[in-house]
Amino acid sequence: MAAQGIGARVPRKEDARYLEGRGSFVSDMLLPGQSEVAFLRSPVAHGRVLRVAKPQGLESSVFIWDDLVGVKPITAASTLPGYKVSKHYPPAHGKVRFVGELIALVVAPSRAEAEDIAERIDIEIDELPAIIDAHAARANATSRVHDEWNDNLFLTLEYENGFEPRARDATVIVEREVTMARQAMVPLEGKAVVAYWDERADQLVLYTSTQVPHMIRIGLAETLGLAERCIRVVAPDVGGGFGYKCVLHPEEICVAWLALTYCRPFRYIEDRREHLVAGANARQHHYKLKGYADARGRLLALDAEITIVHDRSRAGPGDG
Repeated sequence: MAAQGIGARVPRKEDARYLEGRGSFVSDMLLPGQSEVAFLRSPVAHGRVLRVAKPQGLESSVFIWDDLVGVKPITAASTLPGYKVSKHYPPAHGKVRFVGELIALVVAPSRAEAEDIAERIDIEIDELPAIIDAHAARANATSRVHDEWNDNLFLTLEYENGFEPRARDATVIVEREVTMARQAMVPLEGKAVVAYWDERADQLVLYTSTQVPHMIRIGLAETLGLAERCIRVVAPDVGGGFGYKCVLHPEEICVAWLALTYCRPFRYIEDRREHLVAGANARQHHYKLKGYADARGRLLALDAEITIVHDRSRAGPGDG
């Protein structure tokens, strides 16, 4: 291997402090007066929320959408023709659209206490047919993820560039159909966020396990109604992401709202079960392919119909 330049061995500078336990992750951060946050999540994939009853005597520790005064839902806009805009409420408002969607947030001195309170919340959901297959969702629009849409297609794109003349020259045609399952990201560190109000700087400060701190700042400014200069987002050490941490998460908005409203620190640490149940999935893809080639096997043209389940519930601002 070369001594310098491309391919040269480069001594790693970051290993020592991790091996010695000197990493700086959100779960290491303990601030004076800090409260822990847990979430009540939907047990069903699709349904209308009829009632959320807070535990008697603990009403001040539980928050639902109506309590988050001033917060706007996440809206992922796009200029692509035919793109359908939807709103994602953190927590849910009127309807839940996936297992694990936030219904309520709970605040307590410890995570265990917050989880105990969450278990005492009484919810009533009118369950609707679950939409779990992309092709079934296309074929039958009687059950829709977004009631204001006329179907379940949020975007249809078509592209062609000289297909017909190239396909006519083909002597070999190969057809294949490929289906790819969804998968969880499962980074070593789940989603984690701690937020507080910095009185001296007149800023909302958010430490979050993210790959895109600037986009998180934009998203928080949009949903909380703050100027971007009033928000500081810090990405400390991040224990993996694989794309899971490159979108705005509703948990970030909820924790930021608590810090902004009560002017003290709040923290949320995602556990492994939460991630496997509610974390953003990799997309489900389905391909119907027809390849056109010459006698030597050289590909001349490709006809493809691609159906993708896009996890738009976790989309960030401006994400298409």
